[in-house]
Amino acid sequence: MRGIVDHLEGEIVVIEINGQTQDFNRSIFSEEVEVGDVVEINDNTGVVLKDQTEKRRAEVQKLMDELFE
Repeated sequence: MRGIVDHLEGEIVVIEINGQTQDFNRSIFSEEVEVGDVVEINDNTGVVLKDQTEKRRAEVQKLMDELFE
């Protein structure tokens, strides 16, 4: 399943998946996660999808730039 990191609570990563949030232990991720990261979780293993995260952040930044022009 794929989602976006909504927020971090200590050792818990809260991920938004299809409009709902789910909690996962930080230890399932092989690398550090940050708010806004696009992640994929399969078989209790989480992976940050760096390319999709960068693309999403660029899209959000573009919208912000247009909004505040």
